[in-house]
Amino acid sequence: MLDQGVRDFLVYLTTVKGFSTNTSEAYRSDMTQLTDWLAEPSEDLVPAESWADVSRDHLLGFVSHLKYREYATTTIARKIAALKSFFSYMTTHDLLQSDPSEGLSSPKVGRALPSPLGVDEVESLLNQPRGKSTPEAMRASAMLELLYATGMRVSELVSLSVVDVNLDEGYVRCRGKGYKERIIPVYPEAIRALRLYIDEARPKLRRRRDEPALFLNRRGNRLTRQGFWLLLKSLAAEAGITHSITPHTLRHSFATHLLRGGAALRHVQELLGHSSISTTQIYTRLAHDQLRDEYDRAHPRARYGRERDAVAAG
Repeated sequence: MLDQGVRDFLVYLTTVKGFSTNTSEAYRSDMTQLTDWLAEPSEDLVPAESWADVSRDHLLGFVSHLKYREYATTTIARKIAALKSFFSYMTTHDLLQSDPSEGLSSPKVGRALPSPLGVDEVESLLNQPRGKSTPEAMRASAMLELLYATGMRVSELVSLSVVDVNLDEGYVRCRGKGYKERIIPVYPEAIRALRLYIDEARPKLRRRRDEPALFLNRRGNRLTRQGFWLLLKSLAAEAGITHSITPHTLRHSFATHLLRGGAALRHVQELLGHSSISTTQIYTRLAHDQLRDEYDRAHPRARYGRERDAVAAG
């Protein structure tokens, strides 16, 4: 009975809430861990055979189990959010009379600032596949340019079909979270890289004439997020980027560099597909911090002040 409740919840997330496959899989993983634990919780708690048997003590015991296993605070907070969403679904749909997770608190998690690349680092990364004649290099160039041009999520990038790109008008149609569609302009260099890939590289990768996917792997299938991640790591190493870089890094860089260039926060929010402007505001702080660092490095009076402080401290 526990498993059936989770299955129904996951169907609800994908069909009604419009959650992506990756998000639903994360919920599945968290809820499966909870159901496994509920089957044999501890010596002083009776195993739960149905969701009606689950008490607040069960959930507190589960959280204690996670802490004992030394899960990261962010992971525990995510799992608590998942089970609270589940019990909210169960009570809202009259599948449970009361919510045992009501009032269950999550550990406080400090919001980490994303780490964008500098403009020079982005240019170095984009230069790695540029000018190479293999289909894989032309695909890599098109994907990197498009990511930096649009700030799309990688999941959105690999989900693109050929019909979503309008090379003549210079835009791409992107479907984000909740299947919300947005139109994003694309700068000329990215259009050039896309045209080269579509005209010369994609026909060599394609195995079926009716294949709709824009970016293909060597077997002619849609390239996956994992495939792009491996590609990005390799290119970052070639570019000499030694610090951590993820598929989301170009999205962070896109937003930060736009705001530093004077773009309006609301416009950046629309381009990123954020439902709340508070999510976008984090990039304002990043842009400010980077400008401050550059100011301190470049302004002669700021430099003088730093040197004087260093002498005083020494």
